[in-house]
Amino acid sequence: MSIINKPDSSHNKLAGIDSLKCDNHYATLPAHFYNKQMPDGISDPKMVSLNPQVLALLGLDDAVADSDALLQLCSGNYLPSGFEPLAMKYTGHQFGHYNPDLGDGRGLLLAQVKGNDASGDRSKNTTWDLHLKGAGKTPYSRQGDGRAVLRSSIREYLCSAAMQGLGIPTTQALSVVVGSDAVMREQVEQAAMVVRVAESHVRFGHFEHFYYTQQLDDLKRMLDYTLTKHFPDALTAEVPYLAFYKQVMITTAELMAHWQAVGFVHGVMNTDNMSILGQTFDYGPFAFQDNFDPAYVCNHTDYSGRYAFNQQPQVGYWNVMALGRALTPFMDVEPLNAVLQTYDDIFLAKLRELMRGKLGLQQVHDTDGELIKNLLEILAGSAVDYTYFFRSLSDFDSAEDADNSPIRDQFIDREAFDAWAVKYQQRLVLESSVDEVRKVHMNQVNPKYILRNYLAQQAITQATDYDYSLVNELLEVLTNPFAEHPEFEKLAALPPEWGRKMVLSCSS
Repeated sequence: MSIINKPDSSHNKLAGIDSLKCDNHYATLPAHFYNKQMPDGISDPKMVSLNPQVLALLGLDDAVADSDALLQLCSGNYLPSGFEPLAMKYTGHQFGHYNPDLGDGRGLLLAQVKGNDASGDRSKNTTWDLHLKGAGKTPYSRQGDGRAVLRSSIREYLCSAAMQGLGIPTTQALSVVVGSDAVMREQVEQAAMVVRVAESHVRFGHFEHFYYTQQLDDLKRMLDYTLTKHFPDALTAEVPYLAFYKQVMITTAELMAHWQAVGFVHGVMNTDNMSILGQTFDYGPFAFQDNFDPAYVCNHTDYSGRYAFNQQPQVGYWNVMALGRALTPFMDVEPLNAVLQTYDDIFLAKLRELMRGKLGLQQVHDTDGELIKNLLEILAGSAVDYTYFFRSLSDFDSAEDADNSPIRDQFIDREAFDAWAVKYQQRLVLESSVDEVRKVHMNQVNPKYILRNYLAQQAITQATDYDYSLVNELLEVLTNPFAEHPEFEKLAALPPEWGRKMVLSCSS
């Protein structure tokens, strides 16, 4: 479908979209960094879901939510003035092997628009990338058709909201739109589009592209652009590129800690899927832990288990190392390695901080690492549901003779739980923990609701029949996953047998 110049004029809520102010700074880079092109819109678009929180980031109010202009923008059929769509070129390491033939194969950076920061403050001049996923073929599509399907689009949309609700750094998603176009995957599916919103779409792979092609002037341009736009503090450091690298290392290590603490498995941690801002990026065959399995692999093409849950921290390290290699034309290896060697300490410190919070511990003690380690071992040994356990642990009675059978009964090996519970009770006494206060704190960090894959699958199945109610119910609870939401209690249920440890395809 060709781009239309104006949306349906019979709608009177168009000013909001056309008032978006662009600052397309990525488009000021040399032309060979990208390919400018128009999106190939989908036919007969229907809005599946719109995230009002993300709409607010763009400085738009609810009045535009039902507008034809927004629908046409989100389906690739309308571009407001100032939009300059482009497909980025980058490369990356996929499953440990360098692939030079990557880039935006079906997504376009539509524009970079001025909006509000996360607190709603417009005065800070926050610029947001609007990226349309499923926008048609680009020079980087390889054998792909440039389309996205409804199944993968709903998953990315909902998981973006879930991670944001959990307080984990992430890109966000404004909308899911479905069209009447048929797309061939393992079977015929419905074409769909997601508008991804992020502070940056720069990936580790952008720097790898110029390093491995030895376009060193362009590598320097890419670095200088990134520091100017996203790491201004590094510009005034004694060694700016090293300061930049250190910050990327820290945010990546801490992101891995967030993933491990909440039980998130990304599934495809290639360097082209690594955000330079340390945000969760490119949602594909992801999963959240249900019955806890440290070696859980959710991507059915990951035959070696490279991206298993318990390998994620080390893969994060490897990916940061790969980024460091791309910086070696401009600095010695030794200072880069010195930064890299602090990764484990950063990761462990953050993970212990997060896990202490999940256990309701306010103080730091030397025995905490062992307490956490032992807990994870017994959770795995009894295949206990990770999210349900931590939510229920807020009800732990710390009295010496207390009956904690509702928690204990989740374990096959109840003696192992009893031994751990004694240590936990002693640890709570050590910091004079008050059960009622601890429960409040724990329920603010241990979610009641996560995006379980079986729920995502049910929402997808309903959506293929044009029933989007479950998608929107999930959006509501996932944006505030710590609240009780008694009207949506069914969405906190443990997965049925068929819905446990689902393995997913990269097909999207």
